[in-house]
Amino acid sequence: MVDDSQDLFTTLYAQRLFFLVASDVKGIKFQPIGRTEARMLLENRLRTLRRSGQSQEYDQLQSVFQRTFQ
Repeated sequence: MVDDSQDLFTTLYAQRLFFLVASDVKGIKFQPIGRTEARMLLENRLRTLRRSGQSQEYDQLQSVFQRTFQ
């Protein structure tokens, strides 16, 4: 989860294609994004989780981040 209305997905194959999925009252929107932008979105989410003290969600997302980007 990137924020309350957006989620980030990647393909299973090589994790090179990323999609930002946003939902609102109008429906669902899919937007392809690059690897760099996906990384920045997750880094921002990790910062937010760390600041808010949500350690369990932070640890889970950090694990996904490590596997995907490093």
